[in-house]
Amino acid sequence: MAKRLQFFIVDDDQISIKLLSNLLEKESHIVFHNTSSTRALTEIIEQVPDCVILDMMMPEMDGLELIKRLRAEPDLDATKIIVVSSKSYEFDRKRAFSFGADGYITKPIDTKKIVDQLHRVIQDRIELTFWGVHGTLPVPGKETTKYGGNTSCVSLEFAKGSLFIFDAGTGIKSLSNYLVAENRPLVSAKIFISHPHWDHINAIPFFVPLYTQGNEIEIFGPSHGDISMRELISGQMDGVYFPINIKEFSAMVTFRDLKEEEFEINGIKIRTMLLNHPGYCLGYRVEYKNKSICYVTDNELYPKSNQFYNKFYLDQLVDFVADTDVLITDCTYTDKEYEAKIGWGHSAISQVVDLAARAKVKTLYLFHHDPGQKDVDINAKLKSARAMLKKIKSSTRCEAPRERQVVQL
Repeated sequence: MAKRLQFFIVDDDQISIKLLSNLLEKESHIVFHNTSSTRALTEIIEQVPDCVILDMMMPEMDGLELIKRLRAEPDLDATKIIVVSSKSYEFDRKRAFSFGADGYITKPIDTKKIVDQLHRVIQDRIELTFWGVHGTLPVPGKETTKYGGNTSCVSLEFAKGSLFIFDAGTGIKSLSNYLVAENRPLVSAKIFISHPHWDHINAIPFFVPLYTQGNEIEIFGPSHGDISMRELISGQMDGVYFPINIKEFSAMVTFRDLKEEEFEINGIKIRTMLLNHPGYCLGYRVEYKNKSICYVTDNELYPKSNQFYNKFYLDQLVDFVADTDVLITDCTYTDKEYEAKIGWGHSAISQVVDLAARAKVKTLYLFHHDPGQKDVDINAKLKSARAMLKKIKSSTRCEAPRERQVVQL
Protein backbone atom coordinates (compact mmCIF):
# COMPACT_ATOMS: atom_id res chain seq x y z
CA MET A 1 0.00 0.00 0.00
CA ALA A 2 1.27 3.48 -0.91
CA LYS A 3 2.03 6.01 1.81
CA ARG A 4 -1.00 7.97 2.97
CA LEU A 5 -0.79 11.45 1.43
CA GLN A 6 -2.65 14.75 1.63
CA PHE A 7 -3.99 16.07 -1.69
CA PHE A 8 -5.57 19.42 -2.54
CA ILE A 9 -7.65 19.59 -5.73
CA VAL A 10 -8.34 22.93 -7.44
CA ASP A 11 -10.88 22.71 -10.25
CA ASP A 12 -14.01 24.68 -11.13
CA ASP A 13 -15.63 21.42 -12.29
CA GLN A 14 -17.40 19.83 -9.31
CA ILE A 15 -17.83 16.51 -11.15
CA SER A 16 -14.08 16.24 -11.76
CA ILE A 17 -13.38 17.02 -8.10
CA LYS A 18 -15.84 14.39 -6.89
CA LEU A 19 -14.51 11.69 -9.23
CA LEU A 20 -10.87 12.26 -8.35
CA SER A 21 -11.61 12.65 -4.63
CA ASN A 22 -13.43 9.31 -4.54
CA LEU A 23 -10.56 7.52 -6.29
CA LEU A 24 -7.95 8.96 -3.92
CA GLU A 25 -10.01 8.41 -0.77
CA LYS A 26 -10.47 4.75 -1.74
CA GLU A 27 -6.69 4.50 -1.44
CA SER A 28 -6.94 6.05 2.08
CA HIS A 29 -5.51 9.42 1.04
CA ILE A 30 -6.75 12.68 2.57
CA VAL A 31 -8.36 15.06 0.06
CA PHE A 32 -9.23 18.75 0.31
CA HIS A 33 -10.60 20.80 -2.57
CA ASN A 34 -11.89 24.16 -3.70
CA THR A 35 -13.52 25.40 -6.90
CA SER A 36 -12.07 28.88 -6.36
CA SER A 37 -8.39 29.19 -7.26
CA THR A 38 -7.93 32.36 -5.21
CA ARG A 39 -9.37 30.82 -2.04
CA ALA A 40 -7.49 27.61 -2.73
CA LEU A 41 -4.18 29.52 -2.81
CA THR A 42 -4.64 30.70 0.79
CA GLU A 43 -5.74 27.26 2.01
CA ILE A 44 -2.86 25.46 0.31
CA ILE A 45 -0.30 27.81 1.87
CA GLU A 46 -1.84 27.13 5.29
CA GLN A 47 -2.16 23.35 4.91
CA VAL A 48 1.10 22.53 2.98
CA PRO A 49 -0.29 19.37 1.29
CA ASP A 50 1.90 16.67 -0.26
CA CYS A 51 0.38 17.27 -3.68
CA VAL A 52 -1.72 19.93 -5.41
CA ILE A 53 -3.82 18.84 -8.39
CA LEU A 54 -5.08 21.72 -10.49
CA ASP A 55 -6.81 22.50 -13.75
CA MET A 56 -5.39 24.93 -16.32
CA MET A 57 -8.61 26.71 -17.31
CA MET A 58 -10.17 28.37 -14.27
CA PRO A 59 -11.80 31.76 -13.61
CA GLU A 60 -10.23 34.22 -11.14
CA MET A 61 -6.73 32.76 -11.49
CA ASP A 62 -5.71 30.30 -14.20
CA GLY A 63 -3.53 27.25 -13.62
CA LEU A 64 -0.24 28.85 -14.69
CA GLU A 65 -0.70 31.82 -12.38
CA LEU A 66 -1.60 29.52 -9.50
CA ILE A 67 1.53 27.40 -10.11
CA LYS A 68 3.62 30.57 -10.16
CA ARG A 69 2.15 31.77 -6.85
CA LEU A 70 2.61 28.38 -5.20
CA ARG A 71 6.22 28.06 -6.34
CA ALA A 72 6.96 31.47 -4.79
CA GLU A 73 6.21 29.99 -1.34
CA PRO A 74 9.36 28.45 0.25
CA ASP A 75 7.26 26.28 2.58
CA LEU A 76 5.79 24.53 -0.48
CA ASP A 77 9.12 23.48 -2.02
CA ALA A 78 8.43 19.82 -1.26
CA THR A 79 4.82 19.96 -2.48
CA LYS A 80 4.27 18.32 -5.86
CA ILE A 81 2.10 20.18 -8.36
CA ILE A 82 0.28 18.13 -11.00
CA VAL A 83 -1.86 19.60 -13.77
CA VAL A 84 -4.93 17.55 -14.74
CA SER A 85 -6.43 19.36 -17.71
CA SER A 86 -8.37 18.88 -20.93
CA LYS A 87 -5.78 21.07 -22.69
CA SER A 88 -3.72 18.55 -24.64
CA TYR A 89 -1.44 20.98 -26.46
CA GLU A 90 2.29 20.49 -26.14
CA PHE A 91 2.67 24.26 -25.74
CA ASP A 92 0.57 24.24 -22.56
CA ARG A 93 2.40 21.19 -21.21
CA LYS A 94 5.78 22.87 -21.69
CA ARG A 95 4.55 26.12 -20.15
CA ALA A 96 3.24 24.29 -17.10
CA PHE A 97 6.60 22.61 -16.55
CA SER A 98 8.46 25.89 -17.06
CA PHE A 99 6.32 27.47 -14.32
CA GLY A 100 7.13 24.63 -11.90
CA ALA A 101 4.64 21.81 -12.45
CA ASP A 102 5.88 18.31 -11.67
CA GLY A 103 3.42 16.42 -13.85
CA TYR A 104 0.80 16.91 -16.55
CA ILE A 105 -2.11 14.50 -17.10
CA THR A 106 -4.70 15.01 -19.83
CA LYS A 107 -8.45 14.69 -19.28
CA PRO A 108 -10.55 12.64 -19.55
CA ILE A 109 -8.70 10.69 -16.88
CA ASP A 110 -8.41 6.92 -16.92
CA THR A 111 -10.01 5.91 -13.63
CA LYS A 112 -8.02 2.65 -13.58
CA LYS A 113 -4.65 4.38 -13.99
CA ILE A 114 -4.95 7.90 -12.57
CA VAL A 115 -3.93 7.08 -8.97
CA ASP A 116 -0.82 5.22 -10.13
CA GLN A 117 -0.03 8.09 -12.52
CA LEU A 118 -0.19 10.52 -9.61
CA HIS A 119 2.01 8.28 -7.46
CA ARG A 120 4.57 8.04 -10.27
CA VAL A 121 4.85 11.83 -10.42
CA ILE A 122 5.00 12.23 -6.66
CA GLN A 123 7.69 9.55 -6.33
CA ASP A 124 9.39 10.82 -9.52
CA ARG A 125 9.65 7.26 -10.84
CA ILE A 126 11.14 6.20 -14.17
CA GLU A 127 9.30 3.47 -16.05
CA LEU A 128 11.62 1.18 -18.01
CA THR A 129 9.92 -1.10 -20.56
CA PHE A 130 11.44 -3.77 -22.81
CA TRP A 131 9.78 -4.04 -26.23
CA GLY A 132 12.30 -6.28 -28.01
CA VAL A 133 15.27 -8.21 -26.58
CA HIS A 134 16.56 -10.35 -29.46
CA GLY A 135 19.26 -9.35 -31.94
CA THR A 136 19.98 -9.63 -35.66
CA LEU A 137 16.48 -10.58 -36.83
CA PRO A 138 13.06 -11.27 -35.29
CA VAL A 139 12.32 -14.85 -34.30
CA PRO A 140 8.57 -15.36 -33.80
CA GLY A 141 7.21 -18.74 -32.83
CA LYS A 142 6.20 -21.02 -30.00
CA GLU A 143 9.82 -21.46 -28.84
CA THR A 144 10.25 -17.73 -28.12
CA THR A 145 6.98 -16.98 -26.34
CA LYS A 146 8.55 -16.39 -22.90
CA TYR A 147 11.04 -13.67 -23.82
CA GLY A 148 9.53 -12.66 -27.16
CA GLY A 149 11.04 -12.65 -30.62
CA ASN A 150 11.29 -8.94 -31.47
CA THR A 151 14.57 -7.10 -31.95
CA SER A 152 16.06 -4.29 -29.90
CA CYS A 153 13.82 -1.61 -28.44
CA VAL A 154 13.68 -0.24 -24.89
CA SER A 155 11.80 2.80 -23.56
CA LEU A 156 12.18 5.08 -20.56
CA GLU A 157 9.22 7.22 -19.49
CA PHE A 158 9.82 9.90 -16.90
CA ALA A 159 7.31 11.35 -14.46
CA LYS A 160 7.26 14.71 -16.27
CA GLY A 161 6.31 12.97 -19.49
CA SER A 162 9.65 12.70 -21.31
CA LEU A 163 9.71 9.53 -23.45
CA PHE A 164 13.12 8.15 -24.43
CA ILE A 165 13.30 5.23 -26.88
CA PHE A 166 16.48 3.24 -27.42
CA ASP A 167 16.76 1.62 -30.84
CA ALA A 168 14.05 0.93 -33.36
CA GLY A 169 14.15 -2.79 -34.01
CA THR A 170 10.84 -4.60 -34.51
CA GLY A 171 10.03 -4.03 -30.83
CA ILE A 172 9.21 -0.39 -31.59
CA LYS A 173 6.08 -1.59 -33.41
CA SER A 174 4.79 -3.03 -30.12
CA LEU A 175 5.57 0.29 -28.43
CA SER A 176 3.72 2.07 -31.24
CA ASN A 177 0.68 -0.18 -30.76
CA TYR A 178 0.75 0.56 -27.03
CA LEU A 179 0.84 4.34 -27.55
CA VAL A 180 -2.04 4.14 -30.03
CA ALA A 181 -4.08 1.98 -27.63
CA GLU A 182 -3.41 4.52 -24.87
CA ASN A 183 -5.04 7.11 -27.15
CA ARG A 184 -2.50 9.73 -26.21
CA PRO A 185 -3.45 13.05 -27.81
CA LEU A 186 0.17 13.96 -28.56
CA VAL A 187 3.51 12.19 -28.40
CA SER A 188 6.83 13.92 -27.82
CA ALA A 189 9.67 11.41 -27.95
CA LYS A 190 13.44 11.14 -28.29
CA ILE A 191 14.69 8.09 -30.22
CA PHE A 192 18.30 7.14 -29.54
CA ILE A 193 19.81 4.85 -32.17
CA SER A 194 22.87 2.86 -31.11
CA HIS A 195 23.97 2.21 -34.71
CA PRO A 196 22.29 1.79 -38.10
CA HIS A 197 22.44 -1.98 -38.54
CA TRP A 198 19.09 -3.24 -39.80
CA ASP A 199 17.92 -4.83 -36.55
CA HIS A 200 18.19 -1.45 -34.82
CA ILE A 201 16.47 0.80 -37.37
CA ASN A 202 14.29 -1.22 -39.73
CA ALA A 203 11.01 -0.76 -37.84
CA ILE A 204 11.16 3.05 -37.68
CA PRO A 205 8.69 3.30 -40.60
CA PHE A 206 6.15 1.39 -38.47
CA PHE A 207 6.24 3.87 -35.57
CA VAL A 208 2.78 5.41 -36.01
CA PRO A 209 3.42 8.64 -34.00
CA LEU A 210 5.74 9.73 -36.84
CA TYR A 211 2.67 10.13 -39.07
CA THR A 212 0.55 12.18 -36.64
CA GLN A 213 0.51 15.94 -37.00
CA GLY A 214 1.38 17.74 -33.77
CA ASN A 215 3.76 15.05 -32.49
CA GLU A 216 7.40 15.97 -31.96
CA ILE A 217 10.01 13.25 -32.55
CA GLU A 218 13.77 13.79 -32.40
CA ILE A 219 16.06 11.03 -33.65
CA PHE A 220 19.61 10.85 -32.26
CA GLY A 221 22.46 8.61 -33.31
CA PRO A 222 26.00 8.36 -34.66
CA SER A 223 26.72 9.55 -38.17
CA HIS A 224 28.97 7.36 -40.32
CA GLY A 225 31.70 9.54 -41.78
CA ASP A 226 29.94 11.81 -44.26
CA ILE A 227 26.58 10.02 -43.87
CA SER A 228 24.29 11.78 -41.38
CA MET A 229 21.68 10.10 -39.20
CA ARG A 230 18.98 11.72 -41.33
CA GLU A 231 20.51 10.21 -44.47
CA LEU A 232 20.85 6.80 -42.82
CA ILE A 233 17.18 6.70 -41.83
CA SER A 234 15.87 8.17 -45.09
CA GLY A 235 18.11 5.79 -47.07
CA GLN A 236 16.38 2.70 -45.72
CA MET A 237 13.03 4.28 -46.66
CA ASP A 238 14.11 4.96 -50.22
CA GLY A 239 11.55 3.76 -52.75
CA VAL A 240 13.74 0.80 -53.66
CA TYR A 241 13.56 -0.59 -50.09
CA PHE A 242 10.29 0.79 -48.74
CA PRO A 243 7.15 2.18 -50.43
CA ILE A 244 7.04 5.48 -48.49
CA ASN A 245 9.79 7.92 -47.50
CA ILE A 246 10.37 10.34 -44.66
CA LYS A 247 8.53 13.11 -46.52
CA GLU A 248 5.36 11.25 -45.49
CA PHE A 249 6.06 11.97 -41.80
CA SER A 250 3.40 14.39 -40.55
CA ALA A 251 4.99 14.87 -37.12
CA MET A 252 7.75 17.40 -36.56
CA VAL A 253 10.76 15.09 -36.99
CA THR A 254 14.31 16.32 -36.42
CA PHE A 255 17.67 14.56 -36.43
CA ARG A 256 20.83 15.04 -34.38
CA ASP A 257 24.19 13.42 -35.06
CA LEU A 258 26.04 12.28 -31.95
CA LYS A 259 29.60 11.36 -31.05
CA GLU A 260 31.14 10.72 -27.64
CA GLU A 261 29.62 13.59 -25.69
CA GLU A 262 27.46 14.69 -22.79
CA PHE A 263 24.26 16.76 -22.88
CA GLU A 264 20.95 17.35 -21.08
CA ILE A 265 17.31 17.10 -22.07
CA ASN A 266 14.68 18.40 -19.63
CA GLY A 267 17.07 17.99 -16.70
CA ILE A 268 18.01 14.45 -17.76
CA LYS A 269 21.73 13.90 -18.34
CA ILE A 270 22.84 11.74 -21.28
CA ARG A 271 26.40 10.48 -21.85
CA THR A 272 27.56 8.51 -24.87
CA MET A 273 30.51 6.20 -25.50
CA LEU A 274 31.78 4.57 -28.68
CA LEU A 275 31.51 0.79 -28.45
CA ASN A 276 33.57 -2.08 -29.84
CA HIS A 277 31.38 -3.04 -32.81
CA PRO A 278 31.74 -2.79 -36.62
CA GLY A 279 31.08 0.80 -37.72
CA TYR A 280 30.08 3.58 -35.34
CA CYS A 281 28.06 2.29 -32.39
CA LEU A 282 27.15 4.26 -29.28
CA GLY A 283 26.36 3.20 -25.74
CA TYR A 284 24.13 5.51 -23.66
CA ARG A 285 24.16 6.38 -19.98
CA VAL A 286 21.07 8.20 -18.71
CA GLU A 287 21.15 9.93 -15.32
CA TYR A 288 18.23 11.54 -13.55
CA LYS A 289 18.60 12.71 -9.98
CA ASN A 290 20.01 9.69 -8.12
CA LYS A 291 19.10 7.08 -10.77
CA SER A 292 21.01 5.82 -13.79
CA ILE A 293 20.38 3.45 -16.69
CA CYS A 294 23.02 2.25 -19.17
CA TYR A 295 22.10 0.90 -22.60
CA VAL A 296 25.19 -0.77 -24.11
CA THR A 297 24.49 -2.85 -27.20
CA ASP A 298 26.04 -4.01 -29.54
CA ASN A 299 29.49 -4.51 -28.03
CA GLU A 300 32.28 -7.09 -28.11
CA LEU A 301 34.34 -7.77 -24.99
CA TYR A 302 37.40 -9.85 -25.83
CA PRO A 303 38.74 -12.24 -23.17
CA LYS A 304 42.29 -11.64 -21.91
CA SER A 305 43.54 -14.61 -23.92
CA ASN A 306 42.52 -12.95 -27.19
CA GLN A 307 45.08 -10.91 -29.16
CA PHE A 308 42.57 -8.06 -29.52
CA TYR A 309 41.96 -7.70 -25.77
CA ASN A 310 42.14 -3.98 -24.92
CA LYS A 311 42.55 -3.19 -21.22
CA PHE A 312 42.29 0.57 -21.82
CA TYR A 313 38.91 0.20 -23.56
CA LEU A 314 37.59 -2.15 -20.88
CA ASP A 315 38.63 0.27 -18.12
CA GLN A 316 36.82 3.07 -19.95
CA LEU A 317 33.67 0.96 -20.22
CA VAL A 318 33.83 -0.01 -16.54
CA ASP A 319 33.99 3.69 -15.68
CA PHE A 320 31.10 4.45 -18.07
CA VAL A 321 28.71 1.95 -16.43
CA ALA A 322 30.09 2.22 -12.88
CA ASP A 323 27.53 1.92 -10.06
CA THR A 324 24.59 2.15 -12.47
CA ASP A 325 21.18 0.96 -11.30
CA VAL A 326 20.55 -0.78 -14.61
CA LEU A 327 22.94 -2.16 -17.23
CA ILE A 328 21.20 -3.42 -20.38
CA THR A 329 23.95 -4.99 -22.41
CA ASP A 330 24.86 -7.30 -25.26
CA CYS A 331 25.12 -10.91 -24.10
CA THR A 332 24.57 -12.61 -27.43
CA TYR A 333 26.54 -15.81 -26.91
CA THR A 334 27.40 -18.48 -24.43
CA ASP A 335 31.15 -18.85 -23.89
CA LYS A 336 31.18 -21.94 -26.09
CA GLU A 337 29.27 -20.24 -28.92
CA TYR A 338 31.58 -17.24 -28.78
CA GLU A 339 34.61 -19.34 -29.74
CA ALA A 340 33.26 -19.56 -33.31
CA LYS A 341 31.97 -15.96 -33.39
CA ILE A 342 35.05 -13.95 -32.35
CA GLY A 343 35.18 -10.68 -34.26
CA TRP A 344 31.45 -10.54 -34.98
CA GLY A 345 30.96 -7.60 -32.59
CA HIS A 346 29.08 -9.33 -29.76
CA SER A 347 29.88 -10.62 -26.28
CA ALA A 348 29.76 -13.84 -24.30
CA ILE A 349 28.37 -14.38 -20.80
CA SER A 350 31.61 -14.55 -18.80
CA GLN A 351 32.93 -11.23 -20.14
CA VAL A 352 29.63 -9.47 -19.46
CA VAL A 353 29.49 -10.84 -15.92
CA ASP A 354 33.06 -9.67 -15.32
CA LEU A 355 32.18 -6.17 -16.58
CA ALA A 356 29.08 -5.91 -14.37
CA ALA A 357 30.89 -7.17 -11.28
CA ARG A 358 33.89 -4.87 -11.77
CA ALA A 359 31.62 -1.86 -12.30
CA LYS A 360 29.46 -2.76 -9.28
CA VAL A 361 26.32 -2.65 -11.39
CA LYS A 362 23.16 -3.06 -9.31
CA THR A 363 21.15 -5.04 -11.90
CA LEU A 364 22.45 -6.61 -15.10
CA TYR A 365 19.91 -7.27 -17.88
CA LEU A 366 20.98 -9.80 -20.53
CA PHE A 367 20.07 -8.44 -23.97
CA HIS A 368 20.42 -8.91 -27.74
CA HIS A 369 20.13 -12.68 -27.85
CA ASP A 370 21.31 -14.64 -30.88
CA PRO A 371 18.41 -15.47 -33.27
CA GLY A 372 19.25 -19.15 -32.94
CA GLN A 373 18.56 -19.06 -29.20
CA LYS A 374 15.16 -20.13 -27.93
CA ASP A 375 13.57 -19.51 -24.54
CA VAL A 376 15.32 -22.56 -23.09
CA ASP A 377 18.68 -21.23 -24.25
CA ILE A 378 18.09 -17.84 -22.65
CA ASN A 379 17.04 -19.61 -19.45
CA ALA A 380 20.38 -21.44 -19.53
CA LYS A 381 22.33 -18.21 -20.12
CA LEU A 382 20.58 -16.58 -17.18
CA LYS A 383 21.30 -19.54 -14.92
CA SER A 384 24.95 -19.53 -15.99
CA ALA A 385 25.37 -15.78 -15.43
CA ARG A 386 23.81 -15.95 -11.97
CA ALA A 387 26.09 -18.85 -11.03
CA MET A 388 29.15 -16.88 -12.15
CA LEU A 389 28.12 -13.84 -10.11
CA LYS A 390 27.50 -16.01 -7.06
CA LYS A 391 30.89 -17.70 -7.44
CA ILE A 392 32.76 -14.38 -7.35
CA LYS A 393 30.47 -13.13 -4.53
CA SER A 394 29.21 -10.18 -6.54
CA SER A 395 26.23 -8.19 -5.27
CA THR A 396 25.04 -7.62 -8.86
CA ARG A 397 21.59 -9.02 -9.64
CA CYS A 398 21.06 -10.59 -13.06
CA GLU A 399 17.85 -10.77 -15.07
CA ALA A 400 16.77 -11.80 -18.56
CA PRO A 401 14.00 -9.34 -19.45
CA ARG A 402 10.87 -10.30 -21.38
CA GLU A 403 9.03 -8.27 -23.97
CA ARG A 404 6.63 -5.79 -22.32
CA GLN A 405 8.31 -6.28 -18.95
CA VAL A 406 8.12 -3.05 -16.95
CA VAL A 407 10.66 -2.05 -14.32
CA GLN A 408 9.96 0.88 -11.98
CA LEU A 409 13.00 2.92 -10.92
